[in-house]
Formats: sequence, structure tokens, C-alpha cells
Amino acid sequence: MKRKSLLLESRNITKSFGSFVANDDINFSIFKGEIHGLLGENGAGKSTFVKMVYGLLQPSMGDFYWNGKKITIQGPQEARDIGIGMVFQHFTLFPTLTVIENIQLALNENFNLQELRETIIKKSAEFGITVDPDIYIRDLSVGEQQRVEILRCLLQNPKLLIMDEPTSVLTPQESEQLFRVLKKLSKAGCSILFISHKLKEVKELTQRSTIIRRGRVIDTVASSSVSTEQLAKMMVGSEPHNVKSKIVVNSDDCLVRISGLNRSVDNPFATPLEDISLDVKAGQIVGVAGIAGNGQSELMEVLTGEWRSTETIDAFEVFGTDIRNYSPHKRRQLGIGFLPEERHGHSAVTDMKLTENTLLTHHNNPAIQKNSIVQNETLEKLTDEIVHKYDVRTPFHNPLASALSGGNLQKFVIGREIIKKPRVFFVAQPTWGVDIGATKFIRNALIELANDGCGIIVISQDLEELFELADNICVLFRGKLTESKPLEELNAEKIGMMMGGEDLLSRSQGE
Repeated sequence: MKRKSLLLESRNITKSFGSFVANDDINFSIFKGEIHGLLGENGAGKSTFVKMVYGLLQPSMGDFYWNGKKITIQGPQEARDIGIGMVFQHFTLFPTLTVIENIQLALNENFNLQELRETIIKKSAEFGITVDPDIYIRDLSVGEQQRVEILRCLLQNPKLLIMDEPTSVLTPQESEQLFRVLKKLSKAGCSILFISHKLKEVKELTQRSTIIRRGRVIDTVASSSVSTEQLAKMMVGSEPHNVKSKIVVNSDDCLVRISGLNRSVDNPFATPLEDISLDVKAGQIVGVAGIAGNGQSELMEVLTGEWRSTETIDAFEVFGTDIRNYSPHKRRQLGIGFLPEERHGHSAVTDMKLTENTLLTHHNNPAIQKNSIVQNETLEKLTDEIVHKYDVRTPFHNPLASALSGGNLQKFVIGREIIKKPRVFFVAQPTWGVDIGATKFIRNALIELANDGCGIIVISQDLEELFELADNICVLFRGKLTESKPLEELNAEKIGMMMGGEDLLSRSQGE
């Protein structure tokens, strides 16, 4: 590519928050029509950089150039005005509004609704991302919602489209469709900045990749010229640990037995659960696959005891004990650990220190609390042990949880649970949005726990994760759970089709 085809360039961009330097002298460029990967560990500085590109943050030093001219991007509206669009990892749609209403909110022009409806239909067909303009967002799958996010950006005619972890909530088939759309956009001249922890996708889709480590650009490489292993090494600065081998389960000791689980819902955004049954043996990891919004949150609330019932669950036994009406606290006392999907606010309180977050789930440890008095020295030693053992990188000793990157906070909260050596562990999305180094670290910790005899249920949208961890996999679709099957009987394509409901639909038709 020639120099004249540059679209966006950053020169010596630095961003500091007090004494902490999040971006240090970033030099970056993306060409017109290029699909460019942006890689790095959690906390490396990727999000800070793209927030400056999109006008959400302002640089402390350095300049951006657009088509060779120096610019200052004061906010997202100004970014959109010059042609920069962004699809966030966490969607920004209003579920109670229709597709056309959500799109209309993002457009400056006063479109006639009928004209906008026709434009949506035409544009979505053109790029193969067909959506119904009049359907409510709450009635769409996560993959369909992402199409709306992309379409909303496309109708703003972006010259640069930033995509943050776009495939984290998609089936393999939906990811393939997304890649076709992005390649089509690229051929039409739109530049795409693709942020992902999935290195195989980066190699498949992008022409070049820029790697950021600890706030600095390590290198920009032709994506086809390096292996995924080389990319991973550049990201973390060393060879990432391989995921350990799991011991084959031969135990007949059933630790968890769930049958006839039904749960109605009291709001239009939840998914009812219907006749769910699941068993977990000692040393076994059972994976629950599925696209977000199919009942994962509702199932996790049942597992943790945040929602409980003796009337709509035939059986929920752990170690032979009926726990249908046990509170989360009582389940922990029984030897059950759990890790909810949302680390901010659910697994951890971000405006509390790490020691205080440790206390949240260790308060009934007699070494931590004696005669209702917290033993601060013991609590601090335990917290330091978690930080050291689980490689939690902190900016200073005992910071607020909010001071940690997403990946490091995830390592902390999962380490906080595993260090208690639970006999049963329920975990949702253990490595969602986590970099490759932290991902392998967390998966190894789960495998070690299972190898010690713990029974584990892992709810995850990441099929690669489930294939690395699980002995058996089942799929949750619209609140119904498929039969749990051994890993050797499954492949990614079959599970992807099951995530779309094929197995359950075919069974119901057969009945």
C-alpha cells in the first residue's frame, strides 16, 4: 500500500491518568480499505487508544491525522461526523424500542420513517445482514442485535469502523457471516479496526496487526507472516503456558443432580427455563454452550441460590443434600463455589479494596473472623496469596478492584474462589473478554480443580473454551437444555447448529 492511501494516523499519542501512563508514545496507522487487527493483553492500553480515536478521551500528548490533516476529535459526535463509527463490545441498544427506532436515534438527519425503513431494508440486504426494521430489540438474538449495531454504523457512512470483540457472543456460523460483511465493507473502501483476543480470527481476517503491550506499540506486522503463537508471544512478552491435560473421569460419584428444573419469569427480558436436567460427577467438567440471552443468567441464578424454589424444581441435590431452598451463603458453607458472569458489581465490588472483596466470600472462615472481629492481618495475607498465586497484576498494594484491568480482576475473583478448594464449582463465562495469557491461566486453574475431584459446570459462549475444558457439553437454547454428550461425539459445527436450536427443534418435531 502506498503512503497516500493512509486514512488515520496517530503520532506519539500518550495518555496519562495521574502518574499512570496508559498509552505511551503510540504511533499507529490504518490504510483506506484495510482490515487492521489491534492486539494486546487486558490492560495493555487498547481500549484507551480507541476511546481517543472515537473522541471519548483526549490525548495527554501527541496528535491524530485524518487523510493527512491534523485533527482534534472532541467527542463521539465529532468522530461520527468525520466518518468514524464504533461497535462496542457491550451493545448500546434500547431493548424496548424497535430496530428502526434505535437506528433513528443515532442519525442526525430527520429521516422520514418510511424512507428510513426502505433504506434499512436496502442496506441490510446489500451487506447480507437482513433485519426486520419493526421488530423489538428484546425479541432479537444477540447475533441479530449485533447486526443492528453494525447497520446503525453503516447508515452513518463510516470511513473507519472500530469493532471491539465482535465475535465474543456469536456462533461459528454467525462469525463467518460477520466476516463476509466486513470483507465486503473493506472492498467498498471502509477501513476496519478489529480488536479481538481470538488470534485465529485475526490471522484469517486482517491484513496487518498492531500489538500493544503495557501501553507501548511492540510491532506492526503483516498478519499472514506470523503464527498465532508468535502473536501471543508478542502480546504477553513470553510464551503463554499451554492448557494442561485433564484427567479422564472414571468416577461414578455424582456430586450434582438436577432434574425437572422449571423457572417462569416476571419480566419481558428474561428467559424461562423448561424441564432442565443435568448431572455432574466428581472430577468432571460439564460445559453449557449457548448464545447469550437463551437462559444462561437465569440458570446461573438457580445454581448460586439467588433464585430458588422447592415447587418448580423436582430435584437439586449436591453431595446428596437437597439444596433447592439453600441461600448462596448456605451453599458456600456446603462446599460450593460460584463465579457469576459479570465481574463488575456481581463478582466484585469495584469501589472496595481487594482485601474487602476477599472478605465478601471468606467472612465465615474462622481464621478471618473471630468473635465477629475481622482479623485484618490474616485477611491481608490471604489476599496477597491470591494475588501472588493467580498472577494478579496490581498497580500498587491492595488497590480498589476498579484499578485492575478486566483480565486481572477476573483472575482475582476466580482465584478467590478456587483457593477455598470447593468440591463443586459453578462458573459463567470464565474468560470472557480476557487476554490469551490470562485465559490459559484461568483454564489451567479450572482443570487443576477438576483433577483434584471437583465437579464443575462451565457456562460459556466460547466453543474453543468448552472444547479445551469440558468432558461433556450440552446446549441451552430458549431456556431448554439438550442432552449432555461426551466431547468426542461433538464438533464445533454441530454445536453451532445446536446453539441455533436445531437439535431441540428436530426432537420436538419428531415427537
